[in-house]
Amino acid sequence: MSILFELRYPTKWYTKLFTAVVALIFFTGLATLAIAGFLVYRIVKPNRTSSEINLQTFPGRPDAVQFEVPGPAGAREGWFFPGFRGVPTIILCHGYESSKGELLTLVSALQDHQYNVFVFDFVGHGANAGTTSFGYRETTELKAAMDTIAQRNDVDPERFGVWGYNLGAYVALREAESDKRVRAVILDSVYDKPEQMVKVEVARTGLGGFPFMARAAELSFDWLNYEHHQDPPLSSRLNAVAGVPKLFLQSSDEGELGESTRELFTKAPEPKELAMLPHGNYVSLGEDEKRMYENRVVSFFLTRLPPGARAVK
Repeated sequence: MSILFELRYPTKWYTKLFTAVVALIFFTGLATLAIAGFLVYRIVKPNRTSSEINLQTFPGRPDAVQFEVPGPAGAREGWFFPGFRGVPTIILCHGYESSKGELLTLVSALQDHQYNVFVFDFVGHGANAGTTSFGYRETTELKAAMDTIAQRNDVDPERFGVWGYNLGAYVALREAESDKRVRAVILDSVYDKPEQMVKVEVARTGLGGFPFMARAAELSFDWLNYEHHQDPPLSSRLNAVAGVPKLFLQSSDEGELGESTRELFTKAPEPKELAMLPHGNYVSLGEDEKRMYENRVVSFFLTRLPPGARAVK
């Protein structure tokens, strides 16, 4: 009883010190959680840049394609750039804080080689409201887009290629693990679990070095996406993409994302390729680097998913 009384009303120097240390730890932890929660809120609501083009006059004769995502996400719109009738479709999945409009030069490079190409914006990006889940919910959006494109009478409904960067790369590989229509995939700066992307973004704010800040942010993100807490990491299902050609693009300046890309490449079954790039993020590359990047992407798809047409109705 005297110990409890001393802790409650400290009179000795060491109990006063102990009480002060406990109070400091408590309020530091509380402040860390509050700051981490604010950071996560800012991270999952990225700055949106909506892209609009005149479909009547834009090169490549694109069509606006509406598709429905199950659940509250509702209707989405993407741009379909037609290639030869009956050839595979390449779907481009943009990265975090990007949009479909920033991929148009890559679209043109692929369409020039007769591929059908489709681009759309994920939730929380472009014109779409909401928050990103760094791949948990976005995979449903990719599947809905594929289902809609597969219903067209001018495509091969059983052959898709998918390219993605960070967020888009996670979505591309996750869909490939469960959808046999994905016949080739390019993964630029891919991560194993969405929490890794949260850690990367916290580090970019400059607060990642504070004790427990990154971990507190990951916990906040996990709480926001609790319904996915049992979703396995990509690495646990890599055997499902055995036989699917995979090109992993590891960028020297991507830090943790570069490391996770190499780790997933090492664990992935054949066929697979790894290419090292000096810089990541296609949309921020200079003109010469973009051209080299596009040539690499086109060459991979030409080799692994050639645009030979199948008979369509």
